[in-house]
Amino acid sequence: MTQPRLRFVNCLDGTGLHRMAYWEWAGPGADAPVLVCVHGLARQGRDFDTLARVMSERYRVVCPDVVGRGRSDRLRQPAGYQIPAYVSDMVALLARLDVEQVDWVGTSMGGLIGLGLAALPRPEGAPGPVRRLVLNDVGPAIRFEALQRIGSYLGKPARFGSLAEGAAYLRSISEGFGPHGDVEWLALSAPMFREDGGQWTLHYDPAIALPLAAVTPELAAAGEAALWAAYDTLRCPTLLIRGAESDLLGADTARRMTERGPRARLVELPGIGHAPTLIHADQIAIVRDFLSP
Repeated sequence: MTQPRLRFVNCLDGTGLHRMAYWEWAGPGADAPVLVCVHGLARQGRDFDTLARVMSERYRVVCPDVVGRGRSDRLRQPAGYQIPAYVSDMVALLARLDVEQVDWVGTSMGGLIGLGLAALPRPEGAPGPVRRLVLNDVGPAIRFEALQRIGSYLGKPARFGSLAEGAAYLRSISEGFGPHGDVEWLALSAPMFREDGGQWTLHYDPAIALPLAAVTPELAAAGEAALWAAYDTLRCPTLLIRGAESDLLGADTARRMTERGPRARLVELPGIGHAPTLIHADQIAIVRDFLSP
């Protein structure tokens, strides 16, 4: 079975350099277009293994571990765990990949990073860095109640006696991902952990929770205004996937996203909340068909 190659790129932050890991799936040739897939807040790049295997028939697929997650470095200053800094890291990644444009699939936080990258001002006449954008269950308006739900478990100390025990814990806080078989769930969960002294711990820096904990309703409202302003500048074709039961992306926000900015095409998935995992054949087909018009 095809496996990705683990690579690293140096990125600049306020205290110096950090390394961002990324998983690269070889495409059909050296000139294959690039697809970047970016995960949610507390996840990592191996979430996209199933999607990447399918899409690597056409693309060179790159799945970063956003800094502080997976194999990437942890920041010396937790205040750096913010969307603008992640966008800066992705600019460094595109330079490493030596491409001017990529297609982008972003789940939750990964979608906001893609939105930020696509909205960057550029010289007149220059192509935008994102050719086609898939936003997976995220938009400019994020329900504050969902942020509170995520904050209730994000960054909390957790150690498990086995990988199976850790996977069961993740399942208990991830009901929104929708139905998954036991084998599917273990495959999704295994890269989320690392072994430490005979126990298993989550493979992210607990300090990623600190910026989220500082968000107030007032700050959330200001962030929403900035994100809508960025969304309205987008010109790339955009697909919005929404879990019909999502507590993070409201139906009204999704509707507004179809009416302004790039006028996203909306697909809703029944029986799923936040966020679809894009590992089932029907979900993969939605992404593949949009990226291959």
